[in-house]
Amino acid sequence: MKPPMAVLALLLAASLLPGQALVLTNKASAQVTPTQQVINMMTELKSKGVKMVEDEQKTFATYAEWVDDESKRLAFDIQDGAAKIEELIAFITKAESDATELGSQVAGLEAEMDQLTAEKKEATEIRNEQHTEYLKISQDYSESVDALKRAIQVMSAENYDRAQAVVLLQRMSTTVPGMEPVLAALQQQQQTSEPGAPEVAAYEFQAGGIVELLNSLLDKFSGELADVESAELNQAHEFNLVELHLTNTIEKDTSDRDEKSQAKSEKLAASAKAQGELSETKAAKADDEALKQEIETTFAVKKATYEQNQVVRADELMAISNALEIISSPEVSGSYSEHINFLQVARSIHRSAKDQAVVLLQRRAAALGSKTLASLASSLATAAPAFDKIIGMIETLIGKLKEEAAAEADHKAWCDEQLKANKLKRNKKTAKVDELNAKIEGLSADIFEMGATMAKLSEEQAALTKAMAEATEMREKEKAENLDTIADSAAGADAVKRAIVVLKEFYSSQQAAFLQQKQVPEMAAYKGMQSSKGGVVGMLEVIESDFLRLQAETEAAEKAAATEYAEFMEISQVSKKQKHEEEFKLKLDKDQAEFEKEETIKDLRSTEEELGRANQYFEYLKPSCLQVHVSWEECVAKRKEEIAALKEAYAIIDKKSQE
Repeated sequence: MKPPMAVLALLLAASLLPGQALVLTNKASAQVTPTQQVINMMTELKSKGVKMVEDEQKTFATYAEWVDDESKRLAFDIQDGAAKIEELIAFITKAESDATELGSQVAGLEAEMDQLTAEKKEATEIRNEQHTEYLKISQDYSESVDALKRAIQVMSAENYDRAQAVVLLQRMSTTVPGMEPVLAALQQQQQTSEPGAPEVAAYEFQAGGIVELLNSLLDKFSGELADVESAELNQAHEFNLVELHLTNTIEKDTSDRDEKSQAKSEKLAASAKAQGELSETKAAKADDEALKQEIETTFAVKKATYEQNQVVRADELMAISNALEIISSPEVSGSYSEHINFLQVARSIHRSAKDQAVVLLQRRAAALGSKTLASLASSLATAAPAFDKIIGMIETLIGKLKEEAAAEADHKAWCDEQLKANKLKRNKKTAKVDELNAKIEGLSADIFEMGATMAKLSEEQAALTKAMAEATEMREKEKAENLDTIADSAAGADAVKRAIVVLKEFYSSQQAAFLQQKQVPEMAAYKGMQSSKGGVVGMLEVIESDFLRLQAETEAAEKAAATEYAEFMEISQVSKKQKHEEEFKLKLDKDQAEFEKEETIKDLRSTEEELGRANQYFEYLKPSCLQVHVSWEECVAKRKEEIAALKEAYAIIDKKSQE
């Protein structure tokens, strides 16, 4: 059974939507029927729905692509963080193991140094005992040799018989050490001599048994003294070799210990630094994991909303298509024109309420600059006065505005959260980049300064080495000249002294002979040239004093020069050692600074990469979160006023419809 025509007309009038109008003039009725206008309007609404579906799909695709990119980026960052954590843990473990090993090596070197120091001390004590024993034995032999030389000289100068010689030796044995063996040898010779042998003259006695015995004893003691001195030289040489080996080994162990201690400190410092990096990397990894989880959770919620929206939109398009099919049927379109007058009557009854709502919406649209309100006012002005449809239009628009406001609020909250996190990250990374750049500049300046100081210290050490070599060369040359002068002076003084003894003996014998012979008074005895201007003896004594003075002055000059040279070498060696130690320490500091600079550069590159990614993400946020023509507060206020205007228009229409 077909519905009455009046009801069908009311249904067609109520199906009018915003933005469409029914032109009911006679002329318009002749060209385009209201049914056709409804069909056109619903066709346009369907096209708009299709476009909204496509726009929503594009928006979601863009959002899904961003989520995928961010998830991949964060996954890579998390993976890199995990790999870096493993590397840092391995590095820390190895550094601590190396530090422990180096500590054991340092302890071993220190134990070896203690042992070598004890051996050196023991060897020095033994050497001191040997040298003390040598000095005692050498003194005994030297005194014996000197005593023999004096005894030979005395006996050779006088005519002693054997008994007198024995008495002389016995008397000398009480004051001169080393005469007992001589006296014993002499007594032994007396016992082996034939009894009643005639005494010999003084000059014959010099070649006799006592002098020969003394000479043989002199040779024996001199040989034994030479053997003692040779043994002393051998022991001193052996000790010097042992001492040199121990000293070099201790110095080498000390150097190795210092290097290993420095390496241990560097390992511990690197381990501490790596532990700090490990904490930062773990924190950054945890932040990335939390952000990734948040992005994926938010995406899952929005994806569910998107899929639900797609279902609703598809159902809506299906409903519109079904409605179009119904309205386009001949039954509806053919019968609509017959009942047009009924619709005109209905519009005339309710035109006053509609006009009030249109005027209200137009004023609010002009005041707020709202295209939404203006569009609705235009639709109401030209639409059929069906209160139910008009109220539905207003309710639909109010719901749409609320949905848009909620969507904008969600978007605003998401933008605020992302912008805040991004800003914090960019500020943090920018500050870190500035800090690392400043640190690199400081380390570069320190490295340059330490390099210049090391070069200067090296030049100063080279200059000291050259000065010490030149001073040593000059000292050796000066010492050789002084020793030659001292030797020549000593030899000259000894020769002159012996010549004086010979001349004094001659002149003394001539004086005694003169007194014994009682020469004739008128013929003076010739006594020699000793009396003319001091005589030959006086001249020789002057020459002897000159030799002795030259010897004394040269020895004093040699001693002063040796002392000055020793002081210069000691000061130079101390200065050179200090400069070498300072250069060595600077080298270690420079190596450490270069290592820290390389690590800082690596940190800078990593931080710059992170800052670049943060800036890229900020550029991504700009179009949707920052580049707006009005502020968020203005947009919210405008949205509220639009909704209030719609509610007021709704109240006017609803009141009239109830009347």
